[in-house]
Amino acid sequence: MQANAAMLAVVLLGNWMLPFAASQNAGFVKSPLSETKLTGDTFELYCEVVGKPSPEIQWWYSEVNRADSFKQLWDGARKRRVAINTAYGTNGVSVLSMTRLTLEDSGTYECRASNDPNRNDLRQNPAITWIRAQATITVLQKPKINASEHIILSLDSSSKPFVLRCNLTTAHWPHTYSFWMKNGVEIANTRTEQRTTTLSISKPRRMIQGIKARPEITSHKRSENKNEGENATLYCKSVGYPHPTWIWRKVDGAFYEDIDNSTGRFFITNRDNYTELNILNLDITTDPGLYQCNATNRIGNTTRETILRVRSHLAPLWPFLGVLAEIIILVVIIVVYEKRKKPDDFADDDEPAGPMKTNSTNNHKDKNIRQRNPK
Repeated sequence: MQANAAMLAVVLLGNWMLPFAASQNAGFVKSPLSETKLTGDTFELYCEVVGKPSPEIQWWYSEVNRADSFKQLWDGARKRRVAINTAYGTNGVSVLSMTRLTLEDSGTYECRASNDPNRNDLRQNPAITWIRAQATITVLQKPKINASEHIILSLDSSSKPFVLRCNLTTAHWPHTYSFWMKNGVEIANTRTEQRTTTLSISKPRRMIQGIKARPEITSHKRSENKNEGENATLYCKSVGYPHPTWIWRKVDGAFYEDIDNSTGRFFITNRDNYTELNILNLDITTDPGLYQCNATNRIGNTTRETILRVRSHLAPLWPFLGVLAEIIILVVIIVVYEKRKKPDDFADDDEPAGPMKTNSTNNHKDKNIRQRNPK
C-alpha cells in the first residue's frame, strides 16, 4: 500500500513539474540602441526576445530626468507619428519607429517582455514579472548653417580639388568650436573656434560624406541558406551622399514585389547607409528566391541581389535515407539472386547420392550367348 502511494505521488509530481520543464523564461536576443537625432528626423528601435511560451512585448517611454514616470506607447500615438510593428514566432520581434521628431521626443524608451502568466496582474510587481531593455533618444535642435554650394561628383574619378565652406549663423547654445567630420568621425586638425571654417579636399571620392554622389552598395550577402522555420537576415551597406532611401523587393521573374513591415514576418531596419531585412519563421514554399535591395538618392540609384535558399526539416536526414535505400536495394538483389540459384545448384532429394551400378557385364554375356550359332 505504501509503495503504491509513493508511486502515485511521483506521477503527480511529474505531471505538476512538466509545464515548468518545458517552459523558458523570457530573454533578450537584441536590445534597442541609443541614438542622437535632430528635429525633423526619424528613429527606429529594434527589440527581439526569446522564451517559451513566446513573450509579450510592450514599449514604454519616460521623459528626460523622470525615470520613475514611464508611460506605455501604442501604435498611432503622438498624432500618428509612432508606429509599432510586432510579430511572434520562434522569437518575438518588435520595431518602434517615430517620425518628424521634436525636442519633446527626447527621453528613455524601454522594451519590456514577459511570458509570466501573471504579468498583467496589477497586484504583481512589474519589476519582477517583466524584463526591460532601455535606449536613450536625444533630439537636438537642427542648427542653421550656411554651407558652400553642393558638389556633385561625376562618374569620372579624376575630379579636381575643391574647398568646402561652412558658416554657423544660428544656434541655440553659445558657440564653442567647429570641426569637420567624415563618416561620423572627426577629421584631425579641423577644429577651430571660428564660426566660419573651410575644408580642402584634394582627391574627392564618392565615399566622402557630404559630397553628393550616387550611392554605391559596397557590402551585401550574396546568398543565405537556412532551414524551414528559422529566421534569416539580409543586409546591404552603401557609400555616397545624401544618405539613400532603401527599398527591399522580392524578384519573381520580370515582376518585383515590394516588402515592408506590415506583413508580420518581414521587418526592415534602415540606418543611414545601412539596411537590414529580417524574415521570421521561414516558409519553404513562399520565402525562397531572389531578394533585391535598392539604394536611391537625388543623384541616382543602385541595386544588389541576394539568393535565399530554404531547406526542408528532412534535409539533415537525406544522407541517411540515401544509405538506407542503397542497403534495401542490395538486400533485394541478394534475395532475388538466391531464389534463382537454388533450383540449379541443389540436387533433388529423390535422386541417389552416388553413381548407379549397372549389369553391363551380364548384358555382354547374354549378348555373346545369343550370338552363338548351333553346330
